[in-house]
Amino acid sequence: MKKYIWILLFICCMALTACTGDQGEQQLEIAQFEEKQNNREHAIQLYEEVVRKYAGSPNAKIAQERLNALREDK
Repeated sequence: MKKYIWILLFICCMALTACTGDQGEQQLEIAQFEEKQNNREHAIQLYEEVVRKYAGSPNAKIAQERLNALREDK
């Protein structure tokens, strides 16, 4: 019985790890959508959050580039 509990616990941990592996990809996509919908302020908030939460990731780099572009357009 203990063996099955450990296996189930391992599977749950792996599933949770897989969910966070996108390094902000979903949030970046939402920010890009908001930007396309001309909801600039919300897009900026989402981009800032991606940069803050996932600093150093490829998605944070993209988000920072978009932030720079949006701030230049003001």
